[in-house]
Amino acid sequence: MSQPLSIERPPASVEDWLAGLGYCPREILHLNGDVSPRRYARVVLDDGTTAVLATYPDEVSEVCSRFLHTGELLAGAGVRVPRVFAASCEQGWMLLEDLGPETLGDQRERPWSELRPYFARALELIPRIAALPADAVAALNPPLGRDLLRRELAQTWDLFLAPRGLTGGPALTGALHAALDLLCERLGDEAPVPCHRDFMVRNLMPLDGSRETPAGEVVVLDHQDLRLGPPAYDLASLLNDTLFPPAEIEEELLAAAGPDRVSYHRAAAQRTLKAVGTYTKFSLRGANRHLPLIPPTLARFLHHLSRIPKGAPLAGDLGRLWKPVLEPAGA
Repeated sequence: MSQPLSIERPPASVEDWLAGLGYCPREILHLNGDVSPRRYARVVLDDGTTAVLATYPDEVSEVCSRFLHTGELLAGAGVRVPRVFAASCEQGWMLLEDLGPETLGDQRERPWSELRPYFARALELIPRIAALPADAVAALNPPLGRDLLRRELAQTWDLFLAPRGLTGGPALTGALHAALDLLCERLGDEAPVPCHRDFMVRNLMPLDGSRETPAGEVVVLDHQDLRLGPPAYDLASLLNDTLFPPAEIEEELLAAAGPDRVSYHRAAAQRTLKAVGTYTKFSLRGANRHLPLIPPTLARFLHHLSRIPKGAPLAGDLGRLWKPVLEPAGA
């Protein structure tokens, strides 16, 4: 969640809905968002407590009911998600637990000695998500299979790599295209499991330790895209987005998770290159705050590509071509 931009009251119908449920708003603090049509506001209630009002426009109205369904599935598996106080998906309104202004991804200034317990806790949640009933998850969203994985990388190619001449000459372009195609093919060959799809630090809310809440507890946000996907995908998302664990902590977490290392590196390579395209798409829509993440995310892609069979020579060639992007002027 972001800091409030302005204060205004919601439409009277929303006020009436809230009041009818016993939630009388004193003021509404509208929150920054990215490019999703969903809108969020912090509701200050008459008793001084707060909640978050999510508004779903008609074009994403189906997301509201899906969020409720995936929240029930995850909570039943012992995954902490935001509590839903009330919902009217027909009207596009939902009142949620207020978990504070900062996600784990907003806490880059904290030392890794403090961040590590949150990553360790998140790591424990991945097997719980993967153990959800596959049939129930398959019915929610299209699988993250080879076709969708390829489309995601095609976006990065079209919006970021090609316009900047970062695919190289014909030989390098052909090699990169073939490597990415094979990468998605191999990930698609793996037996899929339920995954969050965006299990990253910007979708994890850290909770303070208390008698009821152990240190390192996290709440999982934006779970409505739950679907079947590559087994290492959520792990790759956790360790390769926004906050990049130092090598020794990454290795410690990988040792605890015990994934097939080649599968992990494939998933992380796809995820990081896909993220570059997402950040670029956001910027084209006027949301530029993720642009500083592009150089380190590209570097992570090269790191993982170099650890895939036959990927090291290509990673070396790309690293030389991409040097001006990986090391911006003044860095």
